[in-house]
Amino acid sequence: MNFEQARFNMIEQQIRPWNVLDDQVLHLLSVVRREDFVPLAHKAMTFADMEIPLGHGQSMLAPRVEARMLQDAAVQKHEKVLEIGAGSGYFTALLAHRAQRVIALEIESDLARMARANLQQAGVHNAEVRHGDGSQGAASESPFDLIVLGGSVAEIPPALLEQLKVGGRLLAIVGEEPMMRMTIVKRRGQGDYQTSQPWDTLAARLRNFPEPSPFRF
Repeated sequence: MNFEQARFNMIEQQIRPWNVLDDQVLHLLSVVRREDFVPLAHKAMTFADMEIPLGHGQSMLAPRVEARMLQDAAVQKHEKVLEIGAGSGYFTALLAHRAQRVIALEIESDLARMARANLQQAGVHNAEVRHGDGSQGAASESPFDLIVLGGSVAEIPPALLEQLKVGGRLLAIVGEEPMMRMTIVKRRGQGDYQTSQPWDTLAARLRNFPEPSPFRF
């Protein structure tokens, strides 16, 4: 495979048409080698418009979804970021290139090891991957400028919102199949949150987050 041509095609044919037009984001996608974060068995799918299996029911998000999330996150160089669901470490690397520091929580120990190794190989030194359950965040490290969930949830736990700085924001894919929405929550003050849902997508569930009861009374 010609990785450089495939990367160019991914950006021009999948990502730009999905309203990702931020030059800094597009440049980052062109220089961070996505293929280095994809399991060997799935290398041929590196730049395909699809999720890539990582095992344990986890997956890498489709490239256009990652790109749109990165654009919407609007990460700044001074910011501290919490990522929940590190996966293979690719989105962690994208965040780290734009932030001051990234703490990534990954519930599967072998994925946490994979992400650490991938980030080290990629020369990313301002991101730390921790093996742990991210459903309650990392209160001891809070507050965060940005919290990003790397999969879908039925609802956003209040405990995570409380770990945002005033002026900070949280990005998560929220909802039930077949309807999930990118949800951006901005903390404007103590107990004051502004929510927007700018686009639709689908993603695999993050583990240990609350699910609504299927029963209706």
